[in-house]
Amino acid sequence: MKEINNVSEFNIKDCKEFVKERNKDSNKGDFGYIGILGGCNMYSGAVKLANLSAASIRSGSGVTRLIIPKSIEQSIMPYLLEATIFQLKDNNSHIIFSPSNIDKALNKIKALAIGMGWGENEDNIEILKYILDNYSIPVVIDADGLNTLSKMNDEILLNTKCKVILTPHLKEFERLSKISIEDIKKNPIKFAKKYAKEHKVILLLKGHTTIVTDGIDTYLINKGGAGMATAGSGDVLSGIIVGMLGSFDPSVKLVSTCAYINGLAGEIAEEKYTDIAMRAHDTIECIPEAIKTIRNTKN
Repeated sequence: MKEINNVSEFNIKDCKEFVKERNKDSNKGDFGYIGILGGCNMYSGAVKLANLSAASIRSGSGVTRLIIPKSIEQSIMPYLLEATIFQLKDNNSHIIFSPSNIDKALNKIKALAIGMGWGENEDNIEILKYILDNYSIPVVIDADGLNTLSKMNDEILLNTKCKVILTPHLKEFERLSKISIEDIKKNPIKFAKKYAKEHKVILLLKGHTTIVTDGIDTYLINKGGAGMATAGSGDVLSGIIVGMLGSFDPSVKLVSTCAYINGLAGEIAEEKYTDIAMRAHDTIECIPEAIKTIRNTKN
């Protein structure tokens, strides 16, 4: 790991501890029940959430539970083989806030990803607030989950018992931090570290160079390619993160490993399909090859 001004450049050997071979007598319970909460008609989830679920299974979760509005179940079912589904009551495909239903949906869940394809809905604020106020699990907040959080009092991040992982791109980070994209671009490491430290979160700031920081430790990940600039790529990354949280405790190094695996799988997919023709699902299909590459790299 190369140190540059107290910031570390993350490399393939730094990932190895998270992709070791498993014991032969392992069972699915050893690798965690993880949840993925999101979806609505406008962003039907038939592609986004299916891809996300596949990514979480590819990256090691024991059982993936897709938590979705009841009305979009039929559009998602044909795309899922391994994941289980938990339906929540909805209004016009937007989940209705119900503490008892949320508790049932999150029963036995070790880690949760929230916000992908969620859409805009006032109940989303109540749902996110309830989870952060009442649970103590790792929570990956992405996409519309980040947009929801940006409308809330961010002091909730200081009071939650959850270990929160935020995965914004620049526009989403602008909404969260209230700092302009132009200013962020001048010194993204500085602003990412500041936000992460002040809000006690792990922040993954997406970009040509991905920044992962908790305000103390900061890693830079230079993996990926132009072919990943396509719909669903962020959902795949969140799936990888929550999938690995089924087996490992949250840390800056774990999240950096997930970003590295995602970028490496994207590079492999781009080589196979070209930067023009590849899609987010191709990145998912190349996760196994990325893991093999990491395993086979000599120390």
